[in-house]
Amino acid sequence: MRRPLGNRTDAPMALLALLLFASLLLAAGAAGATKPKPKPSSAQPSRGTLTQLKGARGCIVAASKPVPGCGKARALVGPGPFMGSRAIALSPNGKNVYVASSASDAIAIFARNPKTGTLSQPKGAAGCVAAKGAEGCGLAVGLDAPNSVAVSPDGLNVYATARDSNSVAVFHRNRKTGALVQLPPGSGCVAGLAIPGCVLGRALVGPDVVVISPDGKDVYVGSFFGNAVAEFSRDSSSGALTQPTGTAGCIAEGAANGCATGTALGAPEGLAIASDGTAVYVAAALSNAVSVLARDTTTGALAQATDGSGCIVDAPLAGCTTGVQLAGANAVITGPGGAFVTSLFSNSVTSFARPSSGTGLTQLPGTAGCLVQLRAVGCSFGRALEAPEGLAISPDGANVYVAAFATGAIAVLDRDRETGSAVQKVGARGCLAPRAVSGCTRGRALAGVSSIALSPDGRFVYATATESNAVDVFRRATPRRSR
Repeated sequence: MRRPLGNRTDAPMALLALLLFASLLLAAGAAGATKPKPKPSSAQPSRGTLTQLKGARGCIVAASKPVPGCGKARALVGPGPFMGSRAIALSPNGKNVYVASSASDAIAIFARNPKTGTLSQPKGAAGCVAAKGAEGCGLAVGLDAPNSVAVSPDGLNVYATARDSNSVAVFHRNRKTGALVQLPPGSGCVAGLAIPGCVLGRALVGPDVVVISPDGKDVYVGSFFGNAVAEFSRDSSSGALTQPTGTAGCIAEGAANGCATGTALGAPEGLAIASDGTAVYVAAALSNAVSVLARDTTTGALAQATDGSGCIVDAPLAGCTTGVQLAGANAVITGPGGAFVTSLFSNSVTSFARPSSGTGLTQLPGTAGCLVQLRAVGCSFGRALEAPEGLAISPDGANVYVAAFATGAIAVLDRDRETGSAVQKVGARGCLAPRAVSGCTRGRALAGVSSIALSPDGRFVYATATESNAVDVFRRATPRRSR
């Protein structure tokens, strides 16, 4: 059972739990239905196809909850919880993988072999940091139920949101070993509640996701129960965070906590930043929306337009543009010229174009704009996409990967690099899933898959599976000549 979140309402969580239960029932019915057997794959896999590494190299699980055939690690119970679509991150040099393990109150640290993609956990405190220093990990404060993790572009720091402590923890990263040490009290943690060793911050109620601007100057946190996005200035030397005063420090629905006024920011669960740093995109689950926040690249402050370009919602709302299949908007990622959003209750992946100038998004027209589990009028057909959570796009822009929580599947999409649209690969190449999901390539330790990340060279894919207490490792096909 989850610990209480302090002074917040449980109504949004109850709603999400109810709707997730309905999604799980649908998934169970779909799994039991008669489906065509997967078609055999050709000898030469198409670009983007995933193959799970064999044996213990392909899945690493919590040592306290072993799975036959998988490797073992410490501090890996509940990685990538249901509230958390960015629970795994790679260092810029590709030498380390960091995982937010919610039920362990920890961040698990792995050394990565760039050639083989395999992971290994260092011994002692170099292999994990945890609240109260559990399991031989390094000690951390403000790390109760961490659900999102990000590495700074310079590789100097790691930041993690922790839902139950309403906080953002700040760590120094050893760029040679990957080990983490929390910054000293007063710098190592910002929290929405009074916690020893942390400084107080605003708009931090159930923080769910953290991202860092490409220039490394700012850190942004989506506050699920605060209906807000908090902004922090980052010290380039230490990585310490400072929240600006007044409206520059946060933007919220209804201008709570002295924040700037925002629209369609109910329960932010996904954040992404444009590659040029001029915009922050927000997937807001209870607003059924993706919101567009213009970023001042000098100050880091966020502002939202009110002319319709500042938000896209699935039902008419004053000041927003109307889109389709955005119920329970969950995660958002950006790619060359556009963006993608998963929506939990629509069982969908939606596609958006970004203009060459300006910050707004436009949903692609017709079937190019939405990919939906089974059937939906005006959208393309998707498989194994019940309750989609995390998203990732390959560095070459050719593929999009979707983690489907209820199905326990990773959907593999081909992306048209000219139009920005994405379609699922046909046959078994289009998804990797447990045995119970027919029509997909079989995968292991994937129950509750929720977060996905790619290596910097695009050759390997990593995913968290909260119900399997696992990190899964896949090789990505990168033929010299793409189809």
